[in-house]
Amino acid sequence: VTAAAEAWARGAAALPKPWKPQKPVLPVEGMRNVLITSALPYVNNVPHLGNIIGCVLSADTFARYCRLRNWNTLYVCGTDEYGTATETKAVEEGLTPQEICNKYNAIHADIYRWFDISFDYFGRTTTPHQTTIAQDIFQRLLARGFLLQDTVEQLRCENCQRFLADRFVEGTCPFCSYEEARGDQCDKCGKLINAVELKNPQCKLCRSVPVVKPTQHLFLDLPKLEERLEPWLEQSWATGDWTANARYITRSWIRDGLKPRCITRDLKWGTPVPLDGFRDKVFYVWFDAPIGYLSITANYTDQWERWWKNPQQ
Repeated sequence: VTAAAEAWARGAAALPKPWKPQKPVLPVEGMRNVLITSALPYVNNVPHLGNIIGCVLSADTFARYCRLRNWNTLYVCGTDEYGTATETKAVEEGLTPQEICNKYNAIHADIYRWFDISFDYFGRTTTPHQTTIAQDIFQRLLARGFLLQDTVEQLRCENCQRFLADRFVEGTCPFCSYEEARGDQCDKCGKLINAVELKNPQCKLCRSVPVVKPTQHLFLDLPKLEERLEPWLEQSWATGDWTANARYITRSWIRDGLKPRCITRDLKWGTPVPLDGFRDKVFYVWFDAPIGYLSITANYTDQWERWWKNPQQ
């Protein structure tokens, strides 16, 4: 309190001059460099106050604080645009997935401008940089033996001539008998569902009854990472600032053993899989979307790797 009173008495003239970063904002040797990302808002709807408070406004407040501290700060965000929810919304509105993304990206950008959110750059995930970086990460995983192939039983609509992603299937929940459960989760009892477990399944697009058929998919071989992940986690828990909830969930995953995780989907709207035998598939959005933080930074500056591949800074 005494220090604050003394600083107040000295007046604004005694404050350090505000840092004016170069454009584009890049890490500066010898300064504290801070990269801030908001969780990427999904593009299939108009953002509401809860979305803004939940991630955008809090990150904006922190970005403004960092700039006031004269820390060299870059704040990026953008819309998450691939996945089945976009395809579903496109069907609802009679538009193509790209038209839906263009429409809602503009709405999002206008709303955040109205709120005066201080993004250095607000981008999107449907860009050539996203494709290049996601496919490069995939090729590196493939070359290092961290991917495997497996057969998955999946619902296929013969009328639409397509395998049905989770959100394109509705049916009766096998746990609570709710009649409008989705192919990934029941909104009544909250339990996760494998689409082939649904009773009385229907294709959401044409209301035909789908059939179960095998299809090949690629998986991230997470069990291969366990041996290296556990000591890293122990060190991070000891030195980092993890919430109790984050610690609990992560410990439970390690305790139960990591499982291979599917990274491909039988969809048209997404980043194409660059591998023979899988070129009619796209990356599952959970694999693709986090790479959006990198690709959005790459759309902001061609020197994006100075932010993302610079552990000393």
